[in-house]
Amino acid sequence: MIGNRTETARLLPWSGPEGKPCYLVGDGSGHLSRVADRVESVQLGMAGDLLDHAAHMLADDKSTSVQLRFLAARMAEALRDVHRIAESRGARLPDAECADLDGIDDSDEPGDAENLVPGS
Repeated sequence: MIGNRTETARLLPWSGPEGKPCYLVGDGSGHLSRVADRVESVQLGMAGDLLDHAAHMLADDKSTSVQLRFLAARMAEALRDVHRIAESRGARLPDAECADLDGIDDSDEPGDAENLVPGS
């Protein structure tokens, strides 16, 4: 721990040599962390734009199979990026925040279905 900050390993939004994941160890306030934040922002924006483009292409009866295969390949790339971002951000959540986000008892004990409904 450095001052009030804790060092953690962050999965970066790009791969290293041979496609292996890259990690950054630090408190999240350095230059490389800010670069990673900007790259994630660009990747998320591009994925959103691609979704809009996909909606238009799928609605167009004149889209060819070649165009749709190209679209599917780009969507797979975008999904891979978004998945990596979600993994990275999820891994950095404090355990207390992850404990009961959905309001469902995650214990391994079987129970009645009404125990899963909040407020009952």
